[in-house]
Amino acid sequence: MAIQGLTQRWVAQRLPPRPVRAHKGTFGRLLIVAGSLEYAGAAVLTGLGAIRAGVGLACLATPEAVGLRLLGIVPELTSMLLVEEAPGLTAPAGWRRLASEASSFEATVVGPGLGRQPSTARRTRHFIGELRRPAVVDADALSALAETDRWWRGLNAPLVLTPHPGEFARLARLRDGERLPDDDAARAEAAREAAVRWGHVVVLKGAHSVIAAPDGELIRSDIESPALATAGSGDVLAGAIGAFLAAGLTPLDAAACGVAVHGAAGLLAEDRIGRAGVVARDLASLLPEAMEQLRGGRSS
Repeated sequence: MAIQGLTQRWVAQRLPPRPVRAHKGTFGRLLIVAGSLEYAGAAVLTGLGAIRAGVGLACLATPEAVGLRLLGIVPELTSMLLVEEAPGLTAPAGWRRLASEASSFEATVVGPGLGRQPSTARRTRHFIGELRRPAVVDADALSALAETDRWWRGLNAPLVLTPHPGEFARLARLRDGERLPDDDAARAEAAREAAVRWGHVVVLKGAHSVIAAPDGELIRSDIESPALATAGSGDVLAGAIGAFLAAGLTPLDAAACGVAVHGAAGLLAEDRIGRAGVVARDLASLLPEAMEQLRGGRSS
């Protein structure tokens, strides 16, 4: 099983170009379907990850009660406030609006902080099934998919699935008590088999994150840092991958570049802040510098 290393040179060759005569449309529009009353911060962190990774425009689609809490916290984010059937719970009309407007964005991120209400899970699955443009499926959206047998059937958009080991176990329908091995080789093989079976790019998160493609290609990061093990870190990663999808990268390249930039930001945070005490906002703030490093610009 051949595994490609996620090297600085590999990433530099694939990061979206930043032409001097660009405008915001050059770098794409990203729709972020995220947030609930309990996890409003996940939506903000995903948006921060996207804008710090260079997306041209990020639109946060969230229930009205959640959006009203968040308005102005990150003024660079635009918003789509979705009609509710209860506070924080998007009504069917809101999901229909999402389905009708998603095609006007180059890419979508769905899942961070959505919550696990049965109606939300059901509508999330339906929404993902209606997507036709590339999307990142993360967090609660992964859990929603995992609730159904053969969940990968009927999905038409090219997806980047970003599970942590627990979410991966649910998606793969591992038996109760069965866990994904910690061994790097076993994790890589599990991700490869899953990507081939499901037909989508899989990012298996953790130390030495693995990116697997449906054709069996494997890429592995060599980064491991406790600075990345903080609440909201995965939301920032989902936003960064979404930004690269919106900029036109393939799902595999967007996923791998997102993992690389996120990991490099973690190393910068560890060096400047420490192995403990890093918060997800720190990681988002360091994404631009991490990208410059990986492009071969300033070193630190």
